[in-house]
Amino acid sequence: MQKTCSQCSASFEITDGDLAFYEKVSPVIGGKKFLIPPPTLCPDCRQQRRLGFRNERRLYRRKCDFTGKPIIALFAPDAPYPVYGHASWYSDAWDPLAYGREFDFNTPFFDQLDALWKRVPQLAIFNTRNENSEYATYSEQDKNCYLLSASNRNEDCYYSSYIWDSISCCDCHNVEKAELCYEAVDCSGTYNVRYSQNCHDCRDCSLCYDCRSCHDLYACSGLRSKQYCILNEQYSPEEYKKKIKELPTQEVYEKFQKLKLRTPRLFANLLHCEDVSGDYLTSCSRADHCFNSFDLQDAKFVENSPGGSRDVMDISGCTHTQFAYELVSVAYGYEVIWCITSHIGLKNSLYCVSCHSGRNLFGCVGMKKGQYCLLNRQYSKEEYEKLVPKVIAHMQSTKEWGEFFPLCLSPFAYNETVAQEYFPLSKQEAASRGSNWRDTVDEMPEVKKTIPAAKLPDSIESIPDDILNWAITCETTKRPFRIIKQELEFYRTMQLPIPHFHPDERHRRRMTLRNPRVLWQRKCHKCRKEIQTTYAPERPEIVYCEACYLAEVY
Repeated sequence: MQKTCSQCSASFEITDGDLAFYEKVSPVIGGKKFLIPPPTLCPDCRQQRRLGFRNERRLYRRKCDFTGKPIIALFAPDAPYPVYGHASWYSDAWDPLAYGREFDFNTPFFDQLDALWKRVPQLAIFNTRNENSEYATYSEQDKNCYLLSASNRNEDCYYSSYIWDSISCCDCHNVEKAELCYEAVDCSGTYNVRYSQNCHDCRDCSLCYDCRSCHDLYACSGLRSKQYCILNEQYSPEEYKKKIKELPTQEVYEKFQKLKLRTPRLFANLLHCEDVSGDYLTSCSRADHCFNSFDLQDAKFVENSPGGSRDVMDISGCTHTQFAYELVSVAYGYEVIWCITSHIGLKNSLYCVSCHSGRNLFGCVGMKKGQYCLLNRQYSKEEYEKLVPKVIAHMQSTKEWGEFFPLCLSPFAYNETVAQEYFPLSKQEAASRGSNWRDTVDEMPEVKKTIPAAKLPDSIESIPDDILNWAITCETTKRPFRIIKQELEFYRTMQLPIPHFHPDERHRRRMTLRNPRVLWQRKCHKCRKEIQTTYAPERPEIVYCEACYLAEVY
């Protein structure tokens, strides 16, 4: 079935398999199945809409609306929601049922949900079981970490996103089991790796791309089980140590960029996968158009799922979720549809926001356990199963049934969310889609002095302890930023210069190194076999199918 996207007017296909999935996960209430209709938006516009509800990086200082104490929150101080700190939100001092309301069949469902959403206390920041890591978002079991997002089980890590099981890393993205790494992207099992991408099981490497099981490399690409190489040329250990001290940095960088273009690349980063399409997938099977995910089965249009999801479609930032459709930031959900930021085992629920451990919930916000509730109002099982079909019929008449939350309901401005990273819009374009916008206004830190980044000493030995009391002006954005004590210790340990760019600008630059979440058909550069890849056909890289690539590098 071909359809036209109601937002961007692109043509997109709904396959028989898609229709079978919608039928499979359609909710059953009171013994009757309520079919999920085919989507009205194309896959990209659906992803954009979901990501517009996920703020990973914009944090604010504000007061807890329960205790009045200062907290760090994802919600701006003027956001129209009561916001509670962790202890207050999870306490028994307030009851989400106290905000319940009867359903009004004269008003659209989303309007009623929005009104409820603005009254129910919101959790200030989404993380669990962290220690001394109050600035970590969507994270779990992090210790002594600062400004991490979507990262679990790390220690002494800073300014990074989507990193796992790592120690003493800074300015990294999509890194696993790493230690003492800096500006590493898409790496795993690395130690003392810097300014590198797609490197695995490597140590003591700098400015490398797609190297595996290597050590002591500088500016290399596509190497396997090598050591003491510069620009893919072999040296003795003594020659290597001497030469890397003499090389002109800018000249080597330019040669490295040319070397990368000459080195064949694998069409996709797939490890232990079967019958999949996408990129950066590990241990996945029957996964179509999926990205940056582990252990997926029977999945389609999924991104950033760190493990254990089955029978899912159109989910973003979810883990260990089954029989689910159109979710963002949901963990351990079962038979959940159109839900946001709900953790710890939500089941058999629809259109819920920040609900935990509940089941049989419809249009609820901030529920902690509970069942048979609609708009946070308690019903008996019989009442619930009688009322929900009427609400669905009402939503069908208003054309709301089957649609994810509209962007105008997001508690975040569009440019605060991950949507802006993958689907950038101007302020005017965001407004035309019903989204809010928040202009960036940086508070000038209370510091002894401000220094332009260009005037920082090149050598870390020349940086005084007093830099902790300075504000540095970003070379590109002119935004001020500061260095924290642990960060300075990291740079000194690693013998790295102080960064010249604001953390947001550093993150933006890392993200430009990665391919888009778009699949193109093109031919293997060597054997001309058809491949599906995130490298657009017009790009200059040499892209190989798996067989040709393995023959080349091993």
